Amino acid sequence: MSFLAGRRLRRPRMAGWSRALVRETQLSPSDFIWPIFVIEGTNERQPVASMPGVDRLTIDLAVAAAREARAEGIPALALFPNTDPARRTEDGSEATNRDNLVCRTLSAIKEAVPEIGLVADVALDPYTTHGHDGVMAGEEILNDETVDILTRQALVQAQSGADIIAPSDMMDGRVAAIREVLDDEGFEKTIIMSYAAKYASAFYGPFREAVGSGARLRGDKLSYQMDPANHEDAVREIEQDIAEGADWIMVKPGMPYLDICRMAKDRFDVPVFAYQVSGEYAMISFAGAAGAIDREKAMAESLMAFKRAGCSGILTYFALEMARELNR
Repeated sequence: MSFLAGRRLRRPRMAGWSRALVRETQLSPSDFIWPIFVIEGTNERQPVASMPGVDRLTIDLAVAAAREARAEGIPALALFPNTDPARRTEDGSEATNRDNLVCRTLSAIKEAVPEIGLVADVALDPYTTHGHDGVMAGEEILNDETVDILTRQALVQAQSGADIIAPSDMMDGRVAAIREVLDDEGFEKTIIMSYAAKYASAFYGPFREAVGSGARLRGDKLSYQMDPANHEDAVREIEQDIAEGADWIMVKPGMPYLDICRMAKDRFDVPVFAYQVSGEYAMISFAGAAGAIDREKAMAESLMAFKRAGCSGILTYFALEMARELNR
């Protein structure tokens, strides 16, 4: 018998039971963080046109969603507000209001479903009239002035019940500043999950529609988000955020940057998360609706790719749907 005849790699693939025995990567509901968009009002859902199946929810329905997540074994939610235009300003000061939409949602969910972890996004784009993550002087995004506001935003979120503070703004030094303020105010147990490698991506469009910042965006975010061409830049950003006190790091977007996820997993001794962003969700959903792909299989395959790349968890709009499938 030839060597090749005795070493047939197809053998373990030929039956479902044998494929299950040698499967290297497993996916479970505990791998997911479910992003939720919140709005003012009561018992109201607003569909996001560019994200089929995703709705903006009032606080009472966000609480109900948290109960659904708990029932399906999803460990955490991430909250993003669609802020009333009347409350948007050039400096995004509504972000530091202890009674803002996100803070009230955090408090309501934490009171009703205390077992669910809550992730609070730290950035100014849902609160500014210009749609940027920081304050502006002319066309320039001001780093240090923005960081001062972000630290106050992070503090009111922690006071409202956030378990994880997630700065997504990409300003220099914000992780250290937030860690210092949280520790000084008695929130030393609050986790910081830094958007350490956040790229200036074309895949964010539906998200910006969902939070109401897309049409307001003045110019682009190339001066602070990362160049999609760069790999070593991500290494430096991740190193700096860990040195400043980040407990976990995130790569965003997800699938176009799986190489960055794997690099971070192999190189750094912290949990790595990825955000399967709105554009990724929309592509799979619209292609599925058009009959171009099998939506459910593509959903599962895409999420498995994050785990195979080394991610500890995934922020995904598929979280509830995928958790239900896995539980069945």
